[in-house]
Amino acid sequence: MGESDKPLTRYSTTEMARDTLELLDYLGWAAGRQLHVVGVSMGGMIAQELASIIPERIGSLTLASTAARLVNTIGYWENLRNRINMLNDIKGRMFSQSWLDAPDEYGEFPTNGDRFAAMELKKRRDTEGFTRKGFICQAIAAGWHHKSPEQLKSLADKVGRQRIQVLHGTVDQMITVPHGEILAKELGEEQGVTKIIVDGTGHVLHVEEREKYDQWLESMMDKVENLS
Repeated sequence: MGESDKPLTRYSTTEMARDTLELLDYLGWAAGRQLHVVGVSMGGMIAQELASIIPERIGSLTLASTAARLVNTIGYWENLRNRINMLNDIKGRMFSQSWLDAPDEYGEFPTNGDRFAAMELKKRRDTEGFTRKGFICQAIAAGWHHKSPEQLKSLADKVGRQRIQVLHGTVDQMITVPHGEILAKELGEEQGVTKIIVDGTGHVLHVEEREKYDQWLESMMDKVENLS
């Protein structure tokens, strides 16, 4: 997606994490506990992979609206087909209905939903930057992401559970809230991982709950400053 190349090949969240690591190394961000990593949706899957590769460099790790692995009851290919077809109902899967129906916070459209629809139409007119091939390859990468309970325990042991928080909305239709519950539990909620479940909020927490979201990030960053 965007202006990067989109070769038809097998993508993975591990590969994407290694791409991120190359950029971090190029920037010289290599000190211990220097990185405050925030991953949303598939970005949260990539963040898990990144933290597994360089746990000693993670200052804090926020995993929002994401999963250790996608769980479904209808089979992989049917689930993938549904995720591809979600292009036709992207608003309803991304946001809560109450947020979509609320007046546009910038005052330029009747509702938030109308603003999002306009942004989505503009994006899709960019046929080079936003391609169906790129979307499908991205969906496959998310579908294949898998972190076992043992892998999550190892990640949390090395990063430190006090440095990790999991955020999820209860009406998320893209990656449902049980995924967040499982992720927090397997990382070690009872041993110090922070779990924040937001009632009535959809997949895009950082848009629907902008101020609270900023506060959750700031609070985590302030907390880890006092950790050794």
